[in-house]
Amino acid sequence: MTSERVRQALVEFVRERDWDQFHTPANLAKSISIEAGELLECFQWGDEGDDARVREELADVMTYCMLLAMRLGVELDEIVVEKLAVTAEKYPVERAKGRSAKYDAL
Repeated sequence: MTSERVRQALVEFVRERDWDQFHTPANLAKSISIEAGELLECFQWGDEGDDARVREELADVMTYCMLLAMRLGVELDEIVVEKLAVTAEKYPVERAKGRSAKYDAL
């Protein structure tokens, strides 16, 4: 999900500013939620958000997700694939295809 180029750029950016000291799992999780709220705000009054602002807020969400994954020592690719396997069991294609119902209502 993240290239080594992006990972290294992020590590260098944080290192240059000595911000790692502030990147506790709790602070990073809070930051993800805050930035996700700002992303949602782009669509507050309609389904069409300003593309530039949406990109910026999405980048912020992803940045904090990457920082949290690095802090926790997990690989984003691995945890996403693991979660997809769990979700696939809860939402089998034959019952979930084309439906938005929660798994316990399928």
